[in-house]
Amino acid sequence: MTADGRVTMIAAFEGWNDAGEAASACISHLRTSWHAQLLAEIDPEEYYDFQVNRPRVSLREGRREITWPTTRVYEACVGTRRFLLVAGVEPNMRWRAFIGALLAIGREHGVGELVVLGALLADSPHSRPIPVTALASDPAVTRRLGLVESTYEGPTGIVGVLLSAAADSGLPTVSLWAAVPHYVSHPPSPKATLALLSRIADITDVSIPLREVSEQARAWQSGVDELAGQDEEVAEYVARLEDAVDTTDLPEASGEVIAEQFERYLRQRDS
Repeated sequence: MTADGRVTMIAAFEGWNDAGEAASACISHLRTSWHAQLLAEIDPEEYYDFQVNRPRVSLREGRREITWPTTRVYEACVGTRRFLLVAGVEPNMRWRAFIGALLAIGREHGVGELVVLGALLADSPHSRPIPVTALASDPAVTRRLGLVESTYEGPTGIVGVLLSAAADSGLPTVSLWAAVPHYVSHPPSPKATLALLSRIADITDVSIPLREVSEQARAWQSGVDELAGQDEEVAEYVARLEDAVDTTDLPEASGEVIAEQFERYLRQRDS
């Protein structure tokens, strides 16, 4: 969004807003590619129901260790830019206090802008570029980056709550939403992850290594092609989706289309 030395926070949450785990996979990729280091974590005791989000046990050097579901913040430096990467699980309770704690970490470390990632299920074909809708809270940012102004009304997840609270505090925000083909929604969804990462690179003007994810996306598409070819009904359905995309005269309208799909998806989830 800017290159003036301000710190950029990029956040994604596993769960409701993470179809195909495409958004959370972006944070994992950025953490690895940018050699990010753990900066802070939110105490999970007040925000998670451990019967819903279970802790995990693992063996390390012969000792049993428990990893609790929570939200962690990592710091990465890319050239002269600093990024805080938020990798979290959507909390089960006390959302307002949770968001307050997360934004307090941002203020402590000089965050000047927020990018939030999400993924939704949509009627989009796997064989075409994955659409990414970009929405901004600040009209100036919307104009400068050519984004869409959000007019959504309806149920929301922790992503929507974070965006609203950040905007209310005066923090410029951008949200990026990838449209994951609903008929192949099981994770991973590397093609959607690649689409989100490419859009992050565009709006932050920072280089992101994409070779590995690109190879995974190609392999994923080939695998889905093969599976679709084995089922005549699925193949016909994919062909109809392809026709609908290919006959669209204005690619720029895809943001409005996906925004409409997003609203329909959230309302279906709430019903």
